[in-house]
Amino acid sequence: MMLLSTRGLSRHFGGLKAVENVDFDLPEGQVRALIGPNGAGKTTYVGLLSGRIPASAGSVTFDGQNITHLPAHLRIRAGMAYTFQITSIYGRLSVQENVALALRWRKGGNEAATTKRATDALERVGIAKRADQLAGDLSYGHQRLLEIAMGISQQPRLLILDEPTQGLADSEIVDFISLIRDLVGEMTILLIEHNIHVVMQTADAITVLNGGEILAEGTPGEIRKNTAVQAAYLGTK
Repeated sequence: MMLLSTRGLSRHFGGLKAVENVDFDLPEGQVRALIGPNGAGKTTYVGLLSGRIPASAGSVTFDGQNITHLPAHLRIRAGMAYTFQITSIYGRLSVQENVALALRWRKGGNEAATTKRATDALERVGIAKRADQLAGDLSYGHQRLLEIAMGISQQPRLLILDEPTQGLADSEIVDFISLIRDLVGEMTILLIEHNIHVVMQTADAITVLNGGEILAEGTPGEIRKNTAVQAAYLGTK
């Protein structure tokens, strides 16, 4: 079953075609990586998926429903969660309070259940011991992990991670790879990532964007061998 699909999805900024006529299918339960050189349109495409950027043309379908014109907060309620390329946390709230705030929109949960879910999410990303610390005092890498905890705490059907390993230490990247593997079976994951080692270690399939269009799709092995991808992104010929 396809959880997420786009057809002819485009976004133009004046004469700039940031995303152009993208047809894309993401099966439920898959870990998909979205890669490409700087300026390829990855973050704009994610903005179109999450509802933060309106489409110039085309459609977005999630769980069988056309959500092209649905605002971002209703896409979250439908089962999407995403982290930004630049961290989006509340620096004057504690780490625990940030995760609890991400859960607030859910109805029917009591305070004890919210606290437990927040704690579980923080433990999974490895920063539970910092629960009472002000989020603004965290290192940039730990802020990235907090934002991931905010996403997974919602138990979404689709988790979109935009450059999640940016700012992480090598040991934290190893833990992140383990986390993604641990999440397999719980949710579908779309990973936008520059670290090709992380991509090759975690993704079931890879989509390559270049110039706002899909250049190639395939397994990690197929993408590694693709000469067009090598020339455009991987730095080899």
